[in-house]
Amino acid sequence: MSTRSKGWLIAAGACLGLWMIHNGSTVVTPPVPSAAQAFAAGPSVHTDAAADPLPPSDPVRLRIPEIDVDTPLTGLGVGKDGSLDVPPATDRNLAGWYEDGTRPGAKGTAIVAGHVDNADGPAVFYALGALKKGHRIEVDRRDGRTAVFTIDAVEVYDNDAFPDAKVYGQADRAEIRVITCGGGFSRKSGGYQGNVVAFGHLIGVRPAAAPPTATPTA
Repeated sequence: MSTRSKGWLIAAGACLGLWMIHNGSTVVTPPVPSAAQAFAAGPSVHTDAAADPLPPSDPVRLRIPEIDVDTPLTGLGVGKDGSLDVPPATDRNLAGWYEDGTRPGAKGTAIVAGHVDNADGPAVFYALGALKKGHRIEVDRRDGRTAVFTIDAVEVYDNDAFPDAKVYGQADRAEIRVITCGGGFSRKSGGYQGNVVAFGHLIGVRPAAAPPTATPTA
């Protein structure tokens, strides 16, 4: 993936497309975002509906109902080459968050990444490119609150044109980026040719459920 600039994370690696290579497929590929879902096509459904940021708290689970994603989250670091680590490829339903960065729901830009496939088939973010503006991303946090984001845009970038500042730059409100491999597949060139990125911002918070009230004993 992108290896252009210092001072920014390099987009998550491991875009070989093991399932595609194993099956010799050149027809069945993950959904690609339509032009209508890009920023250039107009604002999202909830442009002005930003919620106040939350205090930092580690995320534990992420859901995207429209594409049936319901995944635990693991912490991700950075490799020696500056690339964002990825979750183990053996677990098809596991995404990760950049634990040295912003916690989802807190002020800034939170980064989440996951595989598009593995050797056994489609993985957690296989359908990310099918998302549309206004769809929701929900992140359960260790403090018991669920941060609810709306999607502002879904875009796809070639490996050699990944917009580091646009994706990773820190925001003045609570935002999130969900990243996976995509942008077409080339077995000859070694895998997926780009990245799909969903951009979102915080629009609401569901509080932790109140603990049950103890029943007095006689």
